[in-house]
Amino acid sequence: MTTRVVSESTYIFVLLALLVLTVVTYLVSRVDLGKLNVVIALAIAATKVSLVALYFMHARYSSRLTRVVIGAGLAWLTILLTLTLTDYVTRTKF
Repeated sequence: MTTRVVSESTYIFVLLALLVLTVVTYLVSRVDLGKLNVVIALAIAATKVSLVALYFMHARYSSRLTRVVIGAGLAWLTILLTLTLTDYVTRTKF
């Protein structure tokens, strides 16, 4: 099995992107956008998670089996979130 060596500049670029996204998360939290606050915060969080998984966990250069396992985990997370939100939305308020 061959391993790909990722350059140090790639790690620095990803680190800077994560730091910028952290600052953007803070700045967005200070602005009242109504229901869009949650959507924007989740989009930024998903971007940060994907950067960490792709570069720091080396998923970008991994084998096909690893990608299948990551996809299965994301599919399972989607199922759980869908069921949870379905339960939450269909509840009646007393």
